[in-house]
Amino acid sequence: MQDPNEDTEWNEILRDFGILPPKEEPKDEIEEMVLRLQKEAMVKPYEKMTLAQLKEAEDEFDDEDLKAIEIYREKRLQEWKALKKKQKFGELREISGNQYVNEVTNAEKDVWVIIHLYRSSIPMCLLVNQHLSLLARKFPETKFLKAIVNSCIQHYHDNCLPTIFVYKNGQIEGKLIGIIECGGLNLKLEELEWKLGEVGAIQTDLEENPKKGIVDVMVSSIRNTSIYDDTSSSNSDNDDTK
Repeated sequence: MQDPNEDTEWNEILRDFGILPPKEEPKDEIEEMVLRLQKEAMVKPYEKMTLAQLKEAEDEFDDEDLKAIEIYREKRLQEWKALKKKQKFGELREISGNQYVNEVTNAEKDVWVIIHLYRSSIPMCLLVNQHLSLLARKFPETKFLKAIVNSCIQHYHDNCLPTIFVYKNGQIEGKLIGIIECGGLNLKLEELEWKLGEVGAIQTDLEENPKKGIVDVMVSSIRNTSIYDDTSSSNSDNDDTK
């Protein structure tokens, strides 16, 4: 079989009529290497470096690179500061009553603060602390605090515990007082997350109240009981009239 890339008059005629594809030009290996190196050069070496590595390697760059590095370093520094600001908390911290004003009322501007007043002898308080500890890691941009209630408020009634206050810019934006408002003795993590998300203290990714299904079942049960009672009452009335 004849090679279609062979330089013959017949092959040229066939190429002119489109019967054979255009002749493949031999690849210039040097040209390919130059193009590859040019492509690699477009990614500056400093773009792969950490801030510490940039500092160490400053002497290896020319004036033009140093200007670009300074811009790049500033960009990386701002990104780092933004990340640190967003992830500045990340844990449930214990405070005492004398720290309340500084940590809660006078907290940083526009920072959401969730403070749990608790008593360790109350099981529900311990459950809430467990949930808040997990939520603090999930939402590090929100400040999560806990304090033994007696250190903040003297003679606070046990039936008001757990107590959760939500602050922003020194103002109380939400509160959950007592077992019922906090979600009941069987409070689930997602239920507390939803409650705090409704106030706006955290940016939850839950799309609906996780307790909604339970509430719907309870409402349905109450309605059915009511219908049953009405029917029984009606039948009783009919029997009395006979």
